[in-house]
Amino acid sequence: MKYSGKKLSDLLNKSKFGVKAALLYGPDQGLVREYAQNLSLKCVANLNDPFSVTEFTGPQLKSDPSILVDTVYSMSLVGGDCVVLIRDAQDSIADTLEYIFSQAIQAWPIIIEANTLTPRSSLRRMFEQQINLAAIACYPEEGHALELFIKAFMSQEKLVIDPGALSFLCSSLAGNRQIVRRELEKLTLYCSAKPDDAKKVTEADAIDCVGDSSETFLDNLVFSVGDGNQANIDKTLTKAFSEGVNPVVVIRAIQRHFQRLHFVHGHMSGGSNLDQALGKLRPPVFFKRKADFQHQVHNWTPDKLNRALMLATENEVDSKTTGLPAEILCGRTLMRIAQAARRR
Repeated sequence: MKYSGKKLSDLLNKSKFGVKAALLYGPDQGLVREYAQNLSLKCVANLNDPFSVTEFTGPQLKSDPSILVDTVYSMSLVGGDCVVLIRDAQDSIADTLEYIFSQAIQAWPIIIEANTLTPRSSLRRMFEQQINLAAIACYPEEGHALELFIKAFMSQEKLVIDPGALSFLCSSLAGNRQIVRRELEKLTLYCSAKPDDAKKVTEADAIDCVGDSSETFLDNLVFSVGDGNQANIDKTLTKAFSEGVNPVVVIRAIQRHFQRLHFVHGHMSGGSNLDQALGKLRPPVFFKRKADFQHQVHNWTPDKLNRALMLATENEVDSKTTGLPAEILCGRTLMRIAQAARRR
């Protein structure tokens, strides 16, 4: 069964693991790992206990699927609190899992991590179709979902966040959950050192603590693409991938940026001037980037913006059909868009 929204929240907040097995998949591998740890700790007290936690990889099980069957059924003999973790799962284990779930013998709970799975995936289909299995898609959080996560994170640390700081963080942080959490931990550590009567996260705090790293990953990248700065694109993209940023996150950041440029053009064609059109953007353009954004509004016509967005969409199709590495396809798409910026 698909788990999302309130149903997913209930599953994550329960004290006990509420299903036979859970499949966590998607482009945000940081979120996949975080959810897997959350659910595993509902099954065992210590994830480092080799007597309670048994780990396999997808390729390992592909070569010898019988070891998974032997492991999950050993619970009926020895009992105790245990969990089976499968990393980098592939469709090749679907038949083995289907056999395990069809048996009446009590088995250990199974938690599975996978990368992006298409709707055709036999593993994904099995977990979506059976009511006692949980299929959880993990996509980069953005917009309202990211805002809620940041607010909850700050509340847990007993910090109040200013609207300006929240807007900056939502527009700047990369989508990978591990990167977002790491940057927020750095920010909260900085703000927690303030006197008790000043424990508030301001926009200046966010810029000081997060600004450099977030710019390295996405902000600097999307503006480099919009400016046609191919040398900076190559340098920044290489750094982003080395830090674990998923190519899907990059492409969606490019799409958001060019959609915002298109939004401004739409309001200007309706009679608004540039400043009025910029004022309608939510979140607003970060003040340090306002001049750059205005320059790109003038440089990119609606037709060129449509072409850039089409290239970004084609990237997603190619990623699913060509078999080429997503990083290579992403870099090629960004360079093609940048070439359009250079042809003024």
